[in-house]
Amino acid sequence: MNYETLLLKKEAGIATITLNRPDKMNALSPKMVHEIPQALEDVGQDKSVRCVVLTGAGKAFSAGADLDSPIFTMTNPADIKEFFGPVTRTVMAIRNMPKAVIASINGPAVGGSMNMVLCCDIVIASETARFGEVFVNIGLQPDYGGTYLLPRLIGMGKAMELILTGRIFDAREAEKMGLVSQVVPPDKLESTTQQLARKLADAPPLAVAATKTSVYQGLTMSLSTALEAECRAQSMLFLTEDMKEGIKAFLEKRKPQFKGR
Repeated sequence: MNYETLLLKKEAGIATITLNRPDKMNALSPKMVHEIPQALEDVGQDKSVRCVVLTGAGKAFSAGADLDSPIFTMTNPADIKEFFGPVTRTVMAIRNMPKAVIASINGPAVGGSMNMVLCCDIVIASETARFGEVFVNIGLQPDYGGTYLLPRLIGMGKAMELILTGRIFDAREAEKMGLVSQVVPPDKLESTTQQLARKLADAPPLAVAATKTSVYQGLTMSLSTALEAECRAQSMLFLTEDMKEGIKAFLEKRKPQFKGR
């Protein structure tokens, strides 16, 4: 499928989705808002893809909502709510993706785009990256799952400070809060991201998918229910060819070749 606002590249098991409106700092236009979940669902269903990278073209990941979007002049609440359908699809497409999703942040990621980043499994940021829950500055609250995700990631107090002040913070502060896994110089971002993506693409896909399900569903379960789900998933993984290949490769001191079976 061809996209107007995105670049989609699939190579050696790694799919890279690039937000591609660099002249607008990749602001989330209505077209982009619709195309992002389409691309995510595409790579999610593609069995040749083992890892997904989400990044931005030019000097920004995304400046957030495009203020020229018609949603800012809508007067019917039902129309506004309908506009957010693709937003919900984006959040769920990332979280339900049966493969690892890396956010590679090359510059500002604010507003909805910051919360899109929070949905991802691992975040690598350039030293030039900036983040901010800037919604309050224009009289709004976070979307793209921000009200759910941010408190769970950094705690209620810090989340409320960031949401209610709308202040911009840098990659190092994001790393200290646990929002970012690694901060690298700008010229190392792509190579660092690709190195990690290669490692994750080579990982056993059934184990990756089961792990994501256990971890994210476990956030809303009691301990006993989570343990039961964990044991159930583990018992299935014990029966896979990949588990047997992993043990055999370890004993033979070689790199395993996982096939997702």
